[in-house]
Amino acid sequence: MALLSFEKKYRVRGGTLIGGDLFDFWVGPFYVGFFGVTTAFFALLGTILILWGAAHQGTFNPWLINIAPPDLSYGLGMAPLMEGGLWQIITICATGAFISWALREVEICRKLGMGYHVPFAFSFAILAYVTLVIFRPLLMGAWGHGFPYGIFSHLDWVSNTGYAYLHFHYNPAHMIAVSLFFATTLALALHGGLILSAANPEKGEEMKTPDHEDTFFRDFIGYSVGTLGIHRVGFLLAINAVFFSAVCIIISGPVWTKGWPEWWNWWLELPIWGSNVGL
Repeated sequence: MALLSFEKKYRVRGGTLIGGDLFDFWVGPFYVGFFGVTTAFFALLGTILILWGAAHQGTFNPWLINIAPPDLSYGLGMAPLMEGGLWQIITICATGAFISWALREVEICRKLGMGYHVPFAFSFAILAYVTLVIFRPLLMGAWGHGFPYGIFSHLDWVSNTGYAYLHFHYNPAHMIAVSLFFATTLALALHGGLILSAANPEKGEEMKTPDHEDTFFRDFIGYSVGTLGIHRVGFLLAINAVFFSAVCIIISGPVWTKGWPEWWNWWLELPIWGSNVGL
């Protein structure tokens, strides 16, 4: 069935959170809505400000553009535009665009009469971003603890933050997050490989059904979570991976200020070990 032949079924009125029918329209295949307008406004303004900041730096090389947060001496106050104030405004624009996009997704879900799984999942990505540029700087008392906007400068920030806590991969929440990211990749790779093998049989063979897929995994690992279940597993793995990645950075500084290897001293101090443990 051609796309346009069934698209009209989904272009239903209503379901809006703000604006009623005023913004309840489409541009081509894309639903707009009030939050579509605010998304476009914040995204466009933020992009223009990044380019304006790049022009003041004298480079439009995407690798070298660097919109840095204010110096730590400014604390949580507003900084002059060229000394971090631009970063603060761009952060407001980015946050506004991300939240607007999530609320637009909510309106689309309401129109289609479906659950809020997509905006709920996207909200975890928003959580990860605002944790880095809003929550953690607030807890540490200065906007300067946020990451800069730029490719090389951002990578430098990641590296410097990791070295500030000696070995960041000793952060227990970081361990959980990385394990969950790998588990997500593995689970959905297994699922995707299974679907491709079932949907693309050898020449002369019939396409396989979900019953064949379930049988394969029962033979492979002894259990099949099912066609719906694997998507729920992937969903839960993914949102938990993002959640623990936010936890791992927000406890680095506001909660734990030493090197992360030192955090594990509690293990060496358990009374089950002898007196010469760790020597």
